[in-house]
Amino acid sequence: MAQLWGGRFTKETDRLAYQFNASIYFDKRFWEKDIEGSLAHAAMLERQGILTEEERDAIVRGLEEIRRDVEDRKLEITDEYEDIHSFVEANLISRIGDAGKKLHTGRSRNDQVALDMRLYVRQEILEIDGLLKALLETLNGLMEEHLETYMPGFTHLQKAQPVTLAHHLGAYFEMFKRDRQRMGDIYRRMNYCPLGAGALAGTTYPLDRFDTAATLGFEGPTLNSMDSVSDRDYVIELLAALSTVMMHLSRFSEEVILWNSNEYGFVEIDDAYSTGSSIMPQKKNPDIAELTRGKTGRVYGSLVSILTTMKGLPLAYNKDMQEDKELTFDAIDTVKSCLTLFNGMIKTMRFHKERMEKSAMNGFTNATDAADYLVGKGVPFRDAHGIIGRMVLYCIDHKKAIDELSLEELKELSPAFEEDIYEAVSLKTCVEKRLTLGAPGVEAMKEVIAFNRKYLAADEEETPKIGDFRPLN
Repeated sequence: MAQLWGGRFTKETDRLAYQFNASIYFDKRFWEKDIEGSLAHAAMLERQGILTEEERDAIVRGLEEIRRDVEDRKLEITDEYEDIHSFVEANLISRIGDAGKKLHTGRSRNDQVALDMRLYVRQEILEIDGLLKALLETLNGLMEEHLETYMPGFTHLQKAQPVTLAHHLGAYFEMFKRDRQRMGDIYRRMNYCPLGAGALAGTTYPLDRFDTAATLGFEGPTLNSMDSVSDRDYVIELLAALSTVMMHLSRFSEEVILWNSNEYGFVEIDDAYSTGSSIMPQKKNPDIAELTRGKTGRVYGSLVSILTTMKGLPLAYNKDMQEDKELTFDAIDTVKSCLTLFNGMIKTMRFHKERMEKSAMNGFTNATDAADYLVGKGVPFRDAHGIIGRMVLYCIDHKKAIDELSLEELKELSPAFEEDIYEAVSLKTCVEKRLTLGAPGVEAMKEVIAFNRKYLAADEEETPKIGDFRPLN
């Protein structure tokens, strides 16, 4: 079919070159956004006296018909069109005639695609934010449920100190909360309308760019027409933020995979989120967690790709920028599916509390508290540290936990030990006495959970601040 730009050319584009250049294969995702932008543009053109009321009404009617026909699958978006803009405009002209040819007045495909991409990304940010919020609600519910589920805390993948599952999950709550904040930051920064920038230098038509910006829900129009059509910062920021979301999901997935192993035995993944082996009948594999971990590299690749594409481009628009679409679409789809499935997996996962507690007891996670106990009895900290070090060696040699040593064995290490040592190094005591804000003690965790609940229930303008915490007793 004839191209929108065909007047300058005297021969047909090579078919392979046409297909290489065309974007309809992927930018057809924009069909609703393209119609939405065109409706706003047509309304503004009429208010500015560039279109008559009759022309505007015909354009609006034609665009609404196209929208209904695509929704009802009466009209198919095919590759006979170069891009989604060509599809909409060609079908509009075929339906309403010459009035349809006036819709493109005062705009270029450069500012049109910039608008469509912003409208699309803006909507996807809201959907991803909703999925992050749903994951946070699941995590906060699990935190409330597991305030006294004891487990080892790790550094260097070695057991370090006892914590609770609530406290451990709370670390991921903070990560995903920051991810939501990043989504909000990107939304606010990108929410300006490029329509009216033209190809790169605006237009001689008396457009009201504030009008179309307001109609489409933007804060206002962009302020430089060259930047309007060549800006992909918001795409880069989104892909960086999505990469961070995936990094957090991948870290969590790695722990779920470890916890699901026979060696740990901390969790059992629901059958709905597991698969078996074709040859080994005993296997129950954590495929959702593994795929989430694996797909992280895919999203990273999208970020690196757009950075590489943009790094050498002069102002203003260049066809290279068409490459932003597929990788952004793929990254968005990947993150949305991973968030949805990961949330379902952890929501249905069973935690083996006794196994987790036993692991904490057998890993000398209460050694620091034993040293603190001696300090409380008047032993200098450096001496206490050495005594407990020798105690751990003794326990390893005799295959015992600290709280399994008899009082006589303890006194051989230091006469400062008394009967109250057993209470002092119990997991419950070790955790409960850590009451500083952010620590795993029950009262401290209840404060955080209540704050999280308030955060999840609040509108953006009412989001509680850390200073809203009441002092802990």
